[in-house]
Amino acid sequence: MSGMENLSRFDRTRLPIHEAFASLFALLVLLSLAGCLGAEPGSSPDGEVLRVGTSGDYRPFSSMQDGETTQLGGFSIDLGQAYAAATGRRIEWVPFAWPELADDLEAGRFDLALSGVTVRADRSIAGRFSLPVTVSGAVLLIRADGPLTDHGALVPTDPTAVPALRFAVNAGGHLERTARKLFPDAEIVPVPDNGSVLDQIDAPEIDGVMTDSLEAPHWLARRPDLMAIGPLTRDRKAAWFPIQGETERARFDAWLLRAEGDGTLAALRARHGLPPDRTAEPISALLALLDDRLSLMTEVARVKQVMGRPIEDPAREEKVLDAAVSAVQRETVARSVAPPDAASIRDFYQAQIEAAKSIQRTWTQANPGSASAENEASFAAAQSRLGDEVRPALIDLGDGIARLVVESGAAGDAPLSLGQVEAGLARHELPQANLIAIHAGLARMLRPTP
Repeated sequence: MSGMENLSRFDRTRLPIHEAFASLFALLVLLSLAGCLGAEPGSSPDGEVLRVGTSGDYRPFSSMQDGETTQLGGFSIDLGQAYAAATGRRIEWVPFAWPELADDLEAGRFDLALSGVTVRADRSIAGRFSLPVTVSGAVLLIRADGPLTDHGALVPTDPTAVPALRFAVNAGGHLERTARKLFPDAEIVPVPDNGSVLDQIDAPEIDGVMTDSLEAPHWLARRPDLMAIGPLTRDRKAAWFPIQGETERARFDAWLLRAEGDGTLAALRARHGLPPDRTAEPISALLALLDDRLSLMTEVARVKQVMGRPIEDPAREEKVLDAAVSAVQRETVARSVAPPDAASIRDFYQAQIEAAKSIQRTWTQANPGSASAENEASFAAAQSRLGDEVRPALIDLGDGIARLVVESGAAGDAPLSLGQVEAGLARHELPQANLIAIHAGLARMLRPTP
């Protein structure tokens, strides 16, 4: 057995079965949420409606019986109910299909989507994410007695020497894109209904089905004849809001920070078998937003290439640094805390800029001239993409980082270790010098004022 197989193979004994005490504690927390978090004065669960999008086909986040929104269960369902109770509202659950999720969000069918939605760059541009609520990773389920036993067999060194593999996956969701990226030589079979993906494993032409590390235990409980390879990625789940839903998103994030601090989120995670990672703690969420912001840099590189713009833009960088100092200082005034000195703020954001340019250079070197503008229309489209879509998303994430810098300092959070920064930003394959600079800048900014 290879070392990679040892590290990546999913432990199918880790099913979401918890001690009675943890389940009882989670139930008690849910029953007392409105009191411990404080509903708004004069508000009533029968008053304002909060419209929440959910898929109903994705355990342990959202499962629906017979297509009835009155028969919903899962982590996302309990999380939404807890938030609604804390803000004195009642929920109207709005079903969505994964291929139509982005269109439904843009059309305003719901105030937020809360159904195990994975954070990724294109979604950060099309909408706005909350702080992360949990983590997961892509997992491939295969027949335990079949010929595929490890990741090496799934990605042969010479794809032309073996028949193409066929993997089934939920259509339109994050995992379809992940499957195509992880297994470029395989045939990916999208299945419109996530609840039917597991059944595809019985088709002789299907070699495996893709899910994630949170749904996999539920599928393995149904099919003990299967084995899992993974997690193959590290992803985060969050609530997804329309761009114009900033007020609701800010309200939700504030509640998440409180719910993480008082143990509410921990109880809900335990109840539904989710990892114990405290993703909505200020310092952990800060690293997540750094990661999200860097994930947009390949798109920045692409549109710059179309427009013929250089990666280096000193004037723009200076504006970003000035805006960062203003944003952090504005947040400290709002919280009535002492701000970090301007030099340390600039150092931290300069480290982010250097990391961003490193990612842009890597992409440009790997894609020389692949997206150059052919006419005025393509140039105008790229200019609009950068100015109207990508840059606002970057500004939003930058403002979120500023808020969490101040929140982390006010909470007295210890700075992240270099190892944590390396792990949190690993997918970008940054030079070690960039990682050290980000870590050092963050440590200086969060150092207590003498």
